Amino acid sequence: MALLELDGLTRRFGGIVAVDGVTMRVAAGEVRAVIGPNGAGKSTLFNLITGVTTPTSGTVRFDEHALTGLSAYSVCQRGVSRTFQITALFPEMTARENVRLSAQARHARRWLPLGGRNVFADAETRADAALERLGLIHVAHRPAGLLSHGDQRLLEVAMALAQRPRLLLLDEPTQGLSVEETEQAVETLSALLADGSMTVLLVEHDMEVVFRLAHMITVLHRGAVIADGAPDEVRANEDVQRAYLGGLA
Repeated sequence: MALLELDGLTRRFGGIVAVDGVTMRVAAGEVRAVIGPNGAGKSTLFNLITGVTTPTSGTVRFDEHALTGLSAYSVCQRGVSRTFQITALFPEMTARENVRLSAQARHARRWLPLGGRNVFADAETRADAALERLGLIHVAHRPAGLLSHGDQRLLEVAMALAQRPRLLLLDEPTQGLSVEETEQAVETLSALLADGSMTVLLVEHDMEVVFRLAHMITVLHRGAVIADGAPDEVRANEDVQRAYLGGLA
């Protein structure tokens, strides 16, 4: 059974069709990459799934419940977390404080004065667990703005992970990283996903990263799906090759 279901998902901005009738199924425990040339609609698709943008038409269902029309906050509360293409951190707060705040935001009693101490302690525990899993516990007390770019990208993943999502969306997690930082990030993410307990939708421009992490790949071109399948199938697809080489009209 699919955990995430997209049916005919479309978003128009005036005369521009950014996402064009996308239908997709993501099974529980699957790591699926969404790839495509610049401007293919990948980040817009993420925004539609997470409630940042409202679809022009089509539906988003998560665990058999409609997400279409819900706010980004409500989508997160239902168990969908994400990172962003442009790093979104509180630079003056420590790494632990960033992750703790993220964990606290998902807590059912996050802002209530009664029981607030328990909420804070639980968020601290979840923050440290997420930092440990991403290999960042040694920088927990450092301001986020002083971390290396690679550690900042992983810190965003830790923030999303601390919300205990059932579906994690990673938007260009290796963007701007050096070769060494990319290798470290891939090793960390591979270890994180190794037990198959997490469902992940991944947008990534680095094809080596995609082929190392993804079980399935969906390819977008001008907002529409042109290929969908296992990595070897997609790699051999002529439409995909033409899209990346600029030959697909």
